[in-house]
Amino acid sequence: MTDVLALVPQPVSVCRMGGVLRLSGEVPLYCSELTPVRLAVADVLRLELRQRCGLSIQPVTAGVPITEGSLVPISLVVDPAVSPHGAYRLTIGVQAVLIAAAAPVGLFYGVQTLLQLLTTDGGEVALPCVEITDSPRFSWRGMHLDVSRHFFSVDFVKKYIDLLARHKMNVFHWHLTDDQGWRIEIQRYPRLTEVGAFRMDADDRPYGGFYTQQEVRDVVAYASSRCVTIVPEIELPGHATAALAAYPEYSCTGGPFRVATTWGVFDDVYCAGNDATFAFLENIFSEVAGLFPGQYVHIGGDECPKARWSAHNLCQQRMRNAHLKHVDDLQAYFVARIAAHLARLGKRVVGWDEILDGGAPTDAVIMAWRHAQKGIEAATAGHDVVMTPMSHCYFDHYQAKDGEPIAIGGFTPIETVYAFEPVPDGMPAESAHHVIGAQGNVWTEYMPDSHHVEYMALPRLCALAEVLWSPSDVRPVSDFLARLRPHLDQLGALGYNYRRLTD
Repeated sequence: MTDVLALVPQPVSVCRMGGVLRLSGEVPLYCSELTPVRLAVADVLRLELRQRCGLSIQPVTAGVPITEGSLVPISLVVDPAVSPHGAYRLTIGVQAVLIAAAAPVGLFYGVQTLLQLLTTDGGEVALPCVEITDSPRFSWRGMHLDVSRHFFSVDFVKKYIDLLARHKMNVFHWHLTDDQGWRIEIQRYPRLTEVGAFRMDADDRPYGGFYTQQEVRDVVAYASSRCVTIVPEIELPGHATAALAAYPEYSCTGGPFRVATTWGVFDDVYCAGNDATFAFLENIFSEVAGLFPGQYVHIGGDECPKARWSAHNLCQQRMRNAHLKHVDDLQAYFVARIAAHLARLGKRVVGWDEILDGGAPTDAVIMAWRHAQKGIEAATAGHDVVMTPMSHCYFDHYQAKDGEPIAIGGFTPIETVYAFEPVPDGMPAESAHHVIGAQGNVWTEYMPDSHHVEYMALPRLCALAEVLWSPSDVRPVSDFLARLRPHLDQLGALGYNYRRLTD
């Protein structure tokens, strides 16, 4: 077996013990406390070993406690002493594997590490003997996917979630609406998908698609079984052309509009002066909240032009009634009103850093995307922050200075991603705890198919996963790249496309 363990992200502690465990044929699996969530973790392991190695894992059994000296080849054991949340301990001896954790999520992460370690050799599964203790650095370890500019199938969305789970990332930010397409069924407003889900392509043919509510439930359940929480994004007040094409009465001008066929920022946004606009959006979010059990809902809030508000009588009247001095304050009013509705639904608002302008709701989570300073401002004001600056976390940027497929611009090679520090210089020490994590963003204007999405995400996703999981003081880039090369071979064998590393 190779001396390089292809582990990404790098665990907190890895101790090589010498020797190899070999498994073949039918392999018993023990799982203590057979709750549904623990059985789900065991099922993921059984499925992976059968598909990747042809290994037949016998039905899960429970009985007397299993010790590290047991002859049962694989054991998943609940141990309340393994902390913090998400932590696990993995022991591979010459006779058996033991994964111990206090919570099912820790067992799941231990399983992912085990799967990265295995190789096949003459019909056998070979595992190096190691002792690993591990736990995450940040609680929000996310990846975003824009399905509005280009629509992607349910099967690919699940494959993308698998990619996150393999790297111990736990948040999937699903960007479901924008100017170029509305991608989620809202039963109360069928025109959102009848009209808003399709635009005309270069050959004047309808292009697009949407996810039914049943498909959304299926994806949510799939993600949950892989310890991934989905954060849906419904854009407002701007980036709303697709919605306004379906329901122009919620604009300032009344339209008509067409679903956007080009990229950019458009002047027509939701009308902030019309109470019917808020009733429309509140009804949408009530349906969305019922589909996504996680605590977070993303409401966008970025790149909202104010030209229509400045010229519209209802919006100007709203400013007078709400005692707002500047048209920019209307966005803060808009966000606060939607946030209050989501709070009544038991949800917490997430927004791009523009929602800080004019004051964001106290409990709002801020995604700092324009630059790290916005994250410092938000954390200093008491907001939890997800760091996702363009400088390091935008995976629609070029990965090299030449020879790459067309992209939106920018230059973010893997070394830049790996150098990212989510708690930036200049962050007051007393505010640092507000940085709950970070995420990578995949905007798909120039990614027309899933193959291209994978190419742009990988291997930069791997670098970000390690930044968010591993201790900040154990990340020499040379060590990472040595582990990454065989790790990418594994991903290729699993059917993922990726940009090859240069020598």
